[in-house]
Amino acid sequence: MSIKPGQKTVLITGCTPGGIGHALALEFHAKGVHVIATARNPAVLSEMADLGMTTLQLDVTKQDSIKACHDEVAKLTGGRLDILVNNAGRTHTHPATDIDLDDVRETFETNVFGVMAMCAAFADLLIAAKGLIINIASLAAITPYVFGSVYCASKGAVVSYSRTLRLELKPFGVRVMVAMTGTVRSQIASKPHRTLPENSIYQRIKEVFQKRLTFSQNNATVDTHVYARKLVSKALSYESPLLLRAWFGRPDWFWAGGWARGVWFSTWFGEWLLDFVLYRMIGIKKLERILKEEEQQKKLK
Repeated sequence: MSIKPGQKTVLITGCTPGGIGHALALEFHAKGVHVIATARNPAVLSEMADLGMTTLQLDVTKQDSIKACHDEVAKLTGGRLDILVNNAGRTHTHPATDIDLDDVRETFETNVFGVMAMCAAFADLLIAAKGLIINIASLAAITPYVFGSVYCASKGAVVSYSRTLRLELKPFGVRVMVAMTGTVRSQIASKPHRTLPENSIYQRIKEVFQKRLTFSQNNATVDTHVYARKLVSKALSYESPLLLRAWFGRPDWFWAGGWARGVWFSTWFGEWLLDFVLYRMIGIKKLERILKEEEQQKKLK
């Protein structure tokens, strides 16, 4: 479907049905924005195409794929793009002492380098429209999310990158919003997960690790469409002065999803509070007790 005169455009990465990207696409579409939905396998976007959205193939880890997508979008929009949503991401739940570096590199290719590549490639279209970049980060960026060190590191990188990108693009009229996303309903629980190696020091609490794999889907989890409505509403809101953005209009930082308010509030008290809560909530405290019992048994022998 062609773009109507004056109609805003948004490109969203990672729009496979069931995830945040898909929900955002539906919400932007409902608000009258022309949606360019992308996925590595565009066949999964057929229903979105039937609704009138533009659907394109895009793998954010492949430079050729990014360039091809850019060229298609430039032709479609006349060289402009109002909003870029970097949503494509990869989960990574594994103890820091059990990681495989090739696996880690794949996560960073999607979660970090893919975001950087998309911003660099589409900067010209965003500058032409004085547009908005929305980088989907996570509360994991600032929390000690046990068994998520790699994922936390990747989202922490996105946060730091986005803060600097915001200042670099400010002279060109391009805004950068960081979405600090809490627990949101997705298909993560249905995907294959990593397993503990037989020699893992966490075999003692393997049931805790198993529970942690689906933690985000079972703890204050917010419906995907509820999250999407809030984010789209903020993305399309009016511009307010810098000092007022935390409360009015389009914010630089968007906090939503399960635990978002609590984590934001905890930042006023220092990191000790989150350390205390997550150490116990995830179940790592159990390992401490087990290790103490093992030490006592050794002394008795």
